[in-house]
Amino acid sequence: MSRRIKTLVAIDVGADHDQVTTAMPSDPTIEIVGLVDGLDESWATMQETPIDLLVVACGGDTDRALFLIDNAVKQHPERPVVVLCTGTPNGFVRRAFEAGADDIVTLPESPDRIRFMLEKAMVRKSGALEASVATAPMICVLGPKGGTGKTLTSCNLGVGLASQGHRVVIVDLDLQFGDVGLSLGLSPERTLYDLVNAGGTIDADKVGGYLAEHSSGVRVLMAPSRPDHASTVTVQFMRDVYASLRSSFDFVIVDTPPGFTPEVIASIDTSTHLCMVGMMDSLSLKNTKLGLETLQLMGYDQSRITFLLNRADTRVGITDADILDIVGRKPDVMVPSDRDIPRSVNQGQPIVSAKPRSEAARAFRELATIYSDPSSARAGKRRRALRRAKAEAV
Repeated sequence: MSRRIKTLVAIDVGADHDQVTTAMPSDPTIEIVGLVDGLDESWATMQETPIDLLVVACGGDTDRALFLIDNAVKQHPERPVVVLCTGTPNGFVRRAFEAGADDIVTLPESPDRIRFMLEKAMVRKSGALEASVATAPMICVLGPKGGTGKTLTSCNLGVGLASQGHRVVIVDLDLQFGDVGLSLGLSPERTLYDLVNAGGTIDADKVGGYLAEHSSGVRVLMAPSRPDHASTVTVQFMRDVYASLRSSFDFVIVDTPPGFTPEVIASIDTSTHLCMVGMMDSLSLKNTKLGLETLQLMGYDQSRITFLLNRADTRVGITDADILDIVGRKPDVMVPSDRDIPRSVNQGQPIVSAKPRSEAARAFRELATIYSDPSSARAGKRRRALRRAKAEAV
């Protein structure tokens, strides 16, 4: 930190005073403005003394500490609160986080460790962490209704980008029925639900411990394994997860559930690019049009939306002109039908790696190039349009 952190330590009745004072760091970056016995006295001190950070020391589950945390956060939302427990926290951890605590440490701990936790809480609260690192592109894969191939697209896009040498992570945001792990042949040993229940500050190291790895190098943050666990994942939690992942990877891909749920809307707001996925039938194209219109109403930059059409060569009486009339724009990428696609899903190897020479694999690699090398993708698209025009003229 560039300046001293003015810190008040509020010590509750029942906390081990000696253990708390021994744990506090003697460091030029941490200025202890007071070690106050009693939470009422601590609250009075906070009203008189400007502080950057509040440390609440307690012996375990205590309503007094929760009351102080809640009021301190409401009074100064920008000021972090770190809790030191000198006893067994048990169910207190969740209650403390719900009250607004930024981190909880169970003593005994070394002063160096406490100093690190305090500095990390300050950095996270101030937003300096996000400002100090480059943030990677975040691509949301969308589809107003299910069955269009969003997960298929997310997985093949991820593997396609990884094959170009990029560090890629896929987030399965279908919190009730996520299939990214199944599509990549990965077991859901640790999921978003487990990350939520771990508590504490969200940072790159912590989130990294909950990522599964595919043979392609793609990492995956899996959806909860049970539908009833979905409610534990909040919008703000996902925002913190996205910020952490974008500081650690070259690309973040979010596989979304059907519709515009609060989690999907928050992800759209956070994203840098969107990929709208549709299929070659009138109902899907109509829903795609509604989805694109919804994004326009939300004020999303239309130039950052890619339109991908799955099963684009299916003969159902719909022409390229019909697609333009229904949706209002031409597809940027057209993925043909391929009987090897369901086989590759069953084997946990996306078509990009299972059948790299297939037309479907080429289409998904084209999608990856749109995000990794836009100028090359535009040139390739012009060449393909010219070839199609010449073929139609003949």
